[in-house]
Amino acid sequence: MLSVVNTGGTTETGSLIDDIVREGARRMLAAALEAEVNAYIAELADQRGEHGHRLVVRNGYHQARKVTTAAGAVEVKAPRVNDKRVDETTGERKRFSSAILAPWCRKSPKISEVLPLLYLHGLSSGDFVPALEQFLGSTAGLSPATVTRLTQQWQADHAAFGERDLSTSDYVYVWADGIHLRIRLREAKSCVLVLMGVRADGTKELIAMSDGYRESADSWADLLRDCARRGMHAPVLAIGDGALGFWKALAEVFPETRHQRCWVHKIANVANVLPKSAQPGAKKALQEIYNAEDRDHALKAVAAFAKTYGAKFPKAVKKITDDVDELLAFYDFPAEHWIHLRTTNPIESTFATVRLRTKVTRGAGSPAAALAMVFKLVESAQQRWRAVNAPHLVALVRAGARFERGLLVERPKAAA
Repeated sequence: MLSVVNTGGTTETGSLIDDIVREGARRMLAAALEAEVNAYIAELADQRGEHGHRLVVRNGYHQARKVTTAAGAVEVKAPRVNDKRVDETTGERKRFSSAILAPWCRKSPKISEVLPLLYLHGLSSGDFVPALEQFLGSTAGLSPATVTRLTQQWQADHAAFGERDLSTSDYVYVWADGIHLRIRLREAKSCVLVLMGVRADGTKELIAMSDGYRESADSWADLLRDCARRGMHAPVLAIGDGALGFWKALAEVFPETRHQRCWVHKIANVANVLPKSAQPGAKKALQEIYNAEDRDHALKAVAAFAKTYGAKFPKAVKKITDDVDELLAFYDFPAEHWIHLRTTNPIESTFATVRLRTKVTRGAGSPAAALAMVFKLVESAQQRWRAVNAPHLVALVRAGARFERGLLVERPKAAA
């Protein structure tokens, strides 16, 4: 398709490079749809009627429609299929359904991921259309009414997520953290309480997310009790920061779960009571603890840290020695999992982009809508989470297998 290019390198629909990208996206999408239909027909070429004619054939094209993608709005004419086969169970005609472009699709899933970000930035539903028009070059399928329906659907998705059955999901490890985002929650000091877990197959999954007040014990207890009510089993190990609210609630709801303190938070707490001149050396000494070969070497590193800094900075040393059991708990698990269990980084890294993209807003919006937006962002990010290292060892941890120096201890044959 040719476009008239002005002296400034622009066309009637925008810049020349944008036109090229959109045209390339249109052609690639058209080719993919053609290939999909051709493969479907070729697979069923042997299906013939009583007169020997094929039951599945091409049947022209559907009416052209515009689909909004990350490359902009592209016009698509999807090929049609005439499928004359009859489902023996229902007695109805079978129908071809494209896995690439659903009949109702007017925008790509990536566009739906952008909308929560715009909401968190304080845009109202009426602001979405002009904002996206500048970026996509089109407002197809993005009317204020459409956006409003989407936000309502997101709230319904979040509500359903919070009521799903957890009895079939066995979480062996869990990370817990309170994320402070500057969004529209119920109270000024509210935060988002996040619980993320590792299933027995090694995959990571968001378990629960709700708003709480100051990471209090009551807020965490409400969240954990709700998970237990829905059938969640006690995890083997929980990883979190030094917030007493979570640990108090965990001891009440899941008393058999072991505790692991987050080293990133602990190092920050230690640095807060040290002068700047002493912080680099102290951080290096703390790295020697959590990067040690095993628990015995880690305990020696703790003793060395106490000897070096105990006289001048007893408060800093006390923060380590008082929590040494919780700080070194990860050494009792597979060595391949240590890097995952030392910190709450799986939660922090997920919310880093959300935290960067939010700001204080005074616009309209309910707490439920704001929390639903965060949920949709995390749900989208969850698709890109990778499993823990050596995922096959997670099931052994749940089964009660013993690990020494990070290695599995084989049971004697008689005991087995």
